[in-house]
Amino acid sequence: MTKTYRILQGIPASPGIVMGRARVVSDFGDLQAAFRLLYTDQERQAEVTRFLAAVDQAQEDLTRLRDRVAAEFPEHTHLLELHLLILKDQMLYDEPLRLIREENLNAEWALHRAYERVRELFSRIEDPYIRGRIQDVESVYRRLMGLLIGQSPRRLIPPDGKIILVARDLSPAETTQMAGSGVVGFVTERGGRTTHTAILAQSFEIPAVVGVDNAIREILPGEELILDGLTGRVILSPDEAILRQYRQRQAEFAAFREEVTTNAGEPAVTPDGFATRVMANIELPEEVHLVGRYGADGVGLYRTEFLFLRLKHLPSEEELFEDYRKVVAALAPRLVTIRTLDIGGDKFLHRTDYVPEMNPALGLRAIRFCLKERDIFRRQLRAILRASAFGRVRVMFPLISSVQEVREARQIIEEVKAELRAEGLPYDEGMPVGAMIEVPAAVTLCQMLAREVDFFSIGTNDLIQYALAIDRGNKQVAAMYQPLHPAVLRMVLQVVTAAGVSGVPVAMCGEMAGDPLHLPILLGLGVSELSMNPLAIPVIKRVIRSITLAEAQAMASRVLEMVSVDEINAFATQFLKERFPDIHRFGSALAGM
Repeated sequence: MTKTYRILQGIPASPGIVMGRARVVSDFGDLQAAFRLLYTDQERQAEVTRFLAAVDQAQEDLTRLRDRVAAEFPEHTHLLELHLLILKDQMLYDEPLRLIREENLNAEWALHRAYERVRELFSRIEDPYIRGRIQDVESVYRRLMGLLIGQSPRRLIPPDGKIILVARDLSPAETTQMAGSGVVGFVTERGGRTTHTAILAQSFEIPAVVGVDNAIREILPGEELILDGLTGRVILSPDEAILRQYRQRQAEFAAFREEVTTNAGEPAVTPDGFATRVMANIELPEEVHLVGRYGADGVGLYRTEFLFLRLKHLPSEEELFEDYRKVVAALAPRLVTIRTLDIGGDKFLHRTDYVPEMNPALGLRAIRFCLKERDIFRRQLRAILRASAFGRVRVMFPLISSVQEVREARQIIEEVKAELRAEGLPYDEGMPVGAMIEVPAAVTLCQMLAREVDFFSIGTNDLIQYALAIDRGNKQVAAMYQPLHPAVLRMVLQVVTAAGVSGVPVAMCGEMAGDPLHLPILLGLGVSELSMNPLAIPVIKRVIRSITLAEAQAMASRVLEMVSVDEINAFATQFLKERFPDIHRFGSALAGM
């Protein structure tokens, strides 16, 4: 009788194909906190003492784990350092203590209330990279709550055998324990591609699939699994024919990955001599090692929001400067592009005077917020300029929609430069200044904007969303979010053409830049710099070195004559399949990480 297998579908979070037996790890449960009111000073003090004891124990456990990770993987200690910072953050430390003392709540309920407030704040954040950081806060919350209710930490790693972990969720701290263990992959019900757990899995090269509904209920302990981190499939109890098929696919992917990674350091130049820069998108200083590892020519987008979000106070100039200096000095002489703050005041974890907005994506954020809160903006610009003395730096302003915004921002830069000169602090006087093209207004004004800046960077994530009136986080319309929409391609062409007249280079730093399906068309439209997830860089460089500029321009010309996004997608897919069959099979999976 033929063996029947089943397939579960999730989100590919770390590429690779592995086989193994499932280890279904016990879940913490919902960690429901029992509500209790305190009536006397003695009871309140007892709850304060219990809460502080839990914090001390969590700090001791995290410090021990950090020191163990530092010995073998020093580049990842920042994640545990982050958890130590969150442990003493105002929202998870000061707020529960206030609730115990002022509202007479028991420690568990006070912590629960504080965490729910943080989660609500993060849910309103537009940027998926930043929104995904709630996982770190939740990890610390669960650790503290487990200690308060007397729940022992999970034991994830067994002493024997190669296994695939199956869990409701895994924290970054738990993920660090997998490196060098018998874990060959993991499946979780929760999570996404941009969480720290996914980033760690990619760094450790542990294949992972996340967002698998009912994984714990569907997968039996000890059941044989195939985990496909390229497509997000998890195959349960595969038969021999399926195993043979996936073993072959596993070997082919391993060979493909080895080939593209080995040549990642070579220049991205087309056979007919068109040179491009392939850069990395990063958000933490500790990600610098990925820039060199995957052959990036520099950093095309350094997101600066995280330091503002993770501290319980507005970061000082010195804190910002040290953050930027580390990145710039480590990558010198490669270029580092720093994007100024791209969130609004209601997103900070510390208290601000801002209230939630009905539509934060269209509200007081990015350059609008910075021009309103000039003290915060000046502090950041001072730190960026000071860091420019340690390597090659350029700065870019997000969400530009008018010439006036650029002029005001540049005027503030000039004022900051004068301050630094007067103080005798070194900086790069010629630091390039750029504008991000993310809204249709900026596309319309790009010829005027080109006279005001040294470079453009097209942020396709927002540009596509605003141009097509699509919220890609809304499942009802997410399928309409199409990078190869004719309107989007014409906007890119308009920006490149206007910039070319003024001699302004054009970069692209949205997700569109890192997909090999889009690459030939983007080259043909004249985009000369691409910035992306570091994992995608070897694949993108391989395509660039294999296609002539003339060929790319011919493709772009044909595509611009097409009126249907389906027609364009089919044309681009067929080209990739015929010219780069291995990249068609595997490359887009790496690009999507």
